[in-house]
Amino acid sequence: MATRCCRLSLCWWPAHFKSSMFEPDDIEKGSRDGDGDGDGVGFTEFSLDELRAATEGFSPDHIVSEHGQKAPNVVYLGRFFPADRDVAIKRFNKFAWPDARQFLEEAKAVGKLRSERLANLIGCCCEGDERLLVAEFMPHQTLAKHLFHWDTHSLSWAMRIRVALYLAQALEYCSTRGRALYHDLNAYRVLFDQNGNPRLSCFGLMKNSRDGKSYSTNLAFTPPEYLRTGRVIPESVVYSFGTLLLDLLSGKHIPPSHALDLIRGKNFRTLMDSCLEGHFSNADGAELVRLASRCLQYEPRDRPIIKSLVTSLGSLEKDAEVPSYTLMGIMNGSANSKQTLKLSHLGEACARMDLAAIHEILEKVGYKDDEGLANDLSFQVWTSQIQETLNSKKHGDNAFVAKDFATAIECYTQFIDMGTMISPTVLARRSVSYLMNGMVQEALEDAMQAQVVFPDWPTAYHLQATALLSLGMDSDAHDMIKTGTRLESKRSNRN
Repeated sequence: MATRCCRLSLCWWPAHFKSSMFEPDDIEKGSRDGDGDGDGVGFTEFSLDELRAATEGFSPDHIVSEHGQKAPNVVYLGRFFPADRDVAIKRFNKFAWPDARQFLEEAKAVGKLRSERLANLIGCCCEGDERLLVAEFMPHQTLAKHLFHWDTHSLSWAMRIRVALYLAQALEYCSTRGRALYHDLNAYRVLFDQNGNPRLSCFGLMKNSRDGKSYSTNLAFTPPEYLRTGRVIPESVVYSFGTLLLDLLSGKHIPPSHALDLIRGKNFRTLMDSCLEGHFSNADGAELVRLASRCLQYEPRDRPIIKSLVTSLGSLEKDAEVPSYTLMGIMNGSANSKQTLKLSHLGEACARMDLAAIHEILEKVGYKDDEGLANDLSFQVWTSQIQETLNSKKHGDNAFVAKDFATAIECYTQFIDMGTMISPTVLARRSVSYLMNGMVQEALEDAMQAQVVFPDWPTAYHLQATALLSLGMDSDAHDMIKTGTRLESKRSNRN
């Protein structure tokens, strides 16, 4: 393993592909809320030639439907080689985003978001008049397809509740990170990943540009305040969420005014999708109707906040442990795996490149894993050099805890260069500090060295995975996560 990792350090792999999305074939996510937070490590500015190659010259054969109709801004399926990873590439018309700096600022801001509830933005391109966004590709199409144009069976009640809940969680996540506005929220913006989990498209998080209005031309579904002022406010997003709840209830795209008339007349049977009959309790159905009507209130101040919607919808999810692919009736993305491994908190944080969580975990663990590995100072002659070495480590630890990563790198480097003592934890902490400063290759080398010092240390493998993901080397990252997780499992069994 060590020999293989040394080969990887040459980094011959094209560094332009840096998808933050990690979907290992035989690993089960350790949590379901997906509140990963990113530092933009996985965001890349692509060249137009790279995106042209990924779409075979923007071939019409690569066009995928985003809104179910011909739109001025086209979404393509792209594939990067040799990474063999599919992406969604949105190409704006030439009149969109005339200000290149505004486009880049918006793209980078949205690119900092990282959540399992989003189809995350992983890059952009801004050359000449060209403006393109690159996001994770979701292979199981849109909510509109599964609600309005299904072929064999409609969405189950349990899956519709999950869609509503995950969508609310996505909006809450964005809101807590300063992106409360979402433009033209509709059933075409909700996508399904390889495991059938619903995700919200990141494209609607970009602030409105000159290419079109924030909402479609169908005024029946437009928030009243937008019709009055032309401005989107957080309450407008709640209104649009209410229209999506109507879609989920009815299986049709019913105008809110008509739906509210049915609700006021207690004509629920006409409102509800006949495919759902007998598959939910009256209490659960009434609660979802109540939530939809509250979201669709005319006055913005009368609508609920997203956080309360998450709470209410969470109480309706009765099959939380059933995988989405089972509820969807599709093949699991990891169906070919021989074994399912449960990620630890560190493994999960590394898999989703959540640097803040990685830092917090390593800080709490401290030097516990160094026990029995550090040099026994009782057999050494105490010298001023040893004292200086320990002081460098202490100053590095203080800086690491204070999130002063530049100082941490400097102090830990002094400790390592003195060569008096060896500490895999220092290497791990400097690796994380390098990642925080965008020095991915250096981070990988430290994690590899930590593995050499301590071959059975899961942390060394997990940190390598994070660095490899940042370099676009997803397959190698997958191997590292598997190895680290299995080592953790062995430790657990021994204890």
